[in-house]
Amino acid sequence: MTPPASRDGTPDKKQKSRKLPRVSNAKPARKQNIENPLADNWWDDAPAEGERLQKVMARAGVASRRHSEVMIEKGRVEVNGEVVRTQGRRVNPAVDIIRVDGVRINVNEDLEYFLFNKPRGMLCTMSDEQGRPCVGDVIADKVVSGQRLFHVGRLDADTEGLLLLTNDGELANRLTHPRYEVTKTYLATVLGEASNKLVNELKKGIELDDGLAKADYVQIIDKNQGYSLIRIELHEGRKHIVRRMLKAAGFPVQRLVRTKLHTVQLGDQKPGNMRALNSAELTALYKAVGM
Repeated sequence: MTPPASRDGTPDKKQKSRKLPRVSNAKPARKQNIENPLADNWWDDAPAEGERLQKVMARAGVASRRHSEVMIEKGRVEVNGEVVRTQGRRVNPAVDIIRVDGVRINVNEDLEYFLFNKPRGMLCTMSDEQGRPCVGDVIADKVVSGQRLFHVGRLDADTEGLLLLTNDGELANRLTHPRYEVTKTYLATVLGEASNKLVNELKKGIELDDGLAKADYVQIIDKNQGYSLIRIELHEGRKHIVRRMLKAAGFPVQRLVRTKLHTVQLGDQKPGNMRALNSAELTALYKAVGM
């Protein structure tokens, strides 16, 4: 409020004058604790693409996030063939190929891998116009939910055993391509009591209509009352190759079961049952076909 003035316009001397604020002579601090208004990068609103590598590794079951960070620092992790040593690398699990110690790991949650024990009499088709049982009946629920699974290779209706189901087209193509020579193991019950002569013939090669066919490994497991149980391993992929080889050798097949694909084994899994591949099995298949 303005102090009252006298008649001549000068302030009243009786009114006390205001005291001015006291000025400090202290020196300012060398470091001011003032937050930088640009420190939060408020202008960068676009979200970072992909996910942090250690997070993806942890979700894939490789290790905890902290341990994954240690593995990255030690240069044990590759992304698309490039060794990553710095933290914060972002990846796209659906596209990028990640390896730990040179071994590929599955980080794409959209890809699925199952081992199915196909029963005898079931067709390796997704549907059948005549209503006969087929593989498509087993995975119908998964197909309805949007999972487009398909079988890797085929087993004829009378052949039982291991059948791989997946939606990974690249792996499926490589597993069935002759270039990679992926081995398959069968147990065959044949008519006749076999001897080492049959073993040698199968390993040397049997001449068929479409060329020579050789087995990589042959073993007579048992023979009794006019029948023999034979384990045969080969990387051939021609149609009915095992049945044709044994028939040409004079030992027609009575029952045939595929028990192993590369190192993935059927084990004691019951016919008609399906299970997911574990990480070790999947890694072995990746390695077998150079993925």
